[in-house]
Order: sequence, then structure tokens, then C-alpha cells
Amino acid sequence: MMLPIVRPDRAATRAAIVAAARELTITRGWAEVRMAGVAERAGVSRQTVYNEYGGRAGLADAMADAEIEQFIAGVRAILFSHGSHVRAGVAAAVRFALDEAAANPLVRVILTSSRGGADPLLPYLTTRSDVVLAAAAVPLLEWAAAFAPDVEPEELAFAAETVIRLVVSHIVLPLRPAAHTADALAGLVVLLLDATRRGAER
Repeated sequence: MMLPIVRPDRAATRAAIVAAARELTITRGWAEVRMAGVAERAGVSRQTVYNEYGGRAGLADAMADAEIEQFIAGVRAILFSHGSHVRAGVAAAVRFALDEAAANPLVRVILTSSRGGADPLLPYLTTRSDVVLAAAAVPLLEWAAAFAPDVEPEELAFAAETVIRLVVSHIVLPLRPAAHTADALAGLVVLLLDATRRGAER
């Protein structure tokens, strides 16, 4: 099945719409974002916004997807920059994730949106948690496959999912400084991988 070709001008229009929605979400909060306001900020018609994203739900998904893509690219770059140094690589990637979540204004809005508001943005991430976790696991699995090929894929996937879920929990409710959390989670990953290797040698 061939994927539809998106013309460069349409791609630019879609990017402008998502950027406008992001800016308005950061400055006003998702509950106050209106399609007309997004259209005005993006320099397109209100109908164009509806044609491209169908409504607020589609626009929220697009914002989340764009944020996740940028986030994952950062994690991938950090992991591969550490090569085979597993603990250092995981610690750096976790520290990046925690710091980025704390500093990124859109992530901050997502995590602090009122649960009782008229239309908070948070559910658009929580209802797609499997997609978020799967996307976050990709760079970890790619890196581990390149630098820890002796670990069974199933065990590797479990270790990746475990650390990702723990990182997400610390983003939502940080209990310790980011550096301490990153080092502790990196140590946990090393223990999981070592246990897997020892089990395979028996």
C-alpha cells in the first residue's frame, strides 16, 4: 500500500498550524485554545485547520506527536553518543528526559492541566500511553541492539519498558533531583541486563 504524498506547501501549512496551536497552548492553556485562534496565528483559514486535523482532538494528537518525535530524537542522539558505555548512556538519556520534561513548556502544560477543567490536554497523552511508550522504546532498543547484542530481545524489551515507565513516573511526580534519579535508574538497567546475561549463561 502506497502512502499518500504530502506536497511541500501542505506540509508547511500543517507545521504552521501545529506550531500555532503549541504557542497558544503554552500561553493560554489548552482549554482556551480555539480553532479560529489557531487559524489566525498560523495565517490560514479556520476551514483549513479543520480540513487538516478534523477538530481539537486531531490537533492535540498532532501536537503530541510532534513533541514526542523531537523528544525521541534527542534521546537517540544522546544514547548513541555514549557508544557501548551502558550506564553512562542510560544515565545521560534519563537525565535528558527529566530535564527536558521540566523545561519544555508544552510538556509542563500537559502535566499540569487541570483534571477537572472543561477540556484538559492531559487525556490526549494518557489515553495514548501505549503509543508513547512504544515510541520511547525504539531508540533504546536500537542502541542496545548495536552495543549489547548478547542480550535476548525479549529481555531487552522488558528492561527498556521498565526504565521508560519509571522515567515517566518521575516526570509526573519527581521525588529526587534529576541527577540522582538518572544515576539510580541507570544502575537498575545495568542490573537487569547483567541478570539477563547470567541467566543465559546457565
